[in-house]
Amino acid sequence: MARKAFETFEAVSAVVPKEGGGYHAAIATKAIGGSGAPRFNKVLEDQSFKTATEADEAAAMQLTHLQDVDDEGGLVW
Repeated sequence: MARKAFETFEAVSAVVPKEGGGYHAAIATKAIGGSGAPRFNKVLEDQSFKTATEADEAAAMQLTHLQDVDDEGGLVW
């Protein structure tokens, strides 16, 4: 799991199970100090991965390109 902090949000690499098996790469965002569940944003949506480790590694690579997180927890490239 990779982590990147911004002014009011943090983002971490994550995975989302794919229906029928496999995983999608994702980046989860959550307000720093906020309550509630994180928002999961799928990345590389046209790709799926056999293992959660592969999906998390792909998400971590995409996290390095992330510029910011908007007020709703969306990704800003």
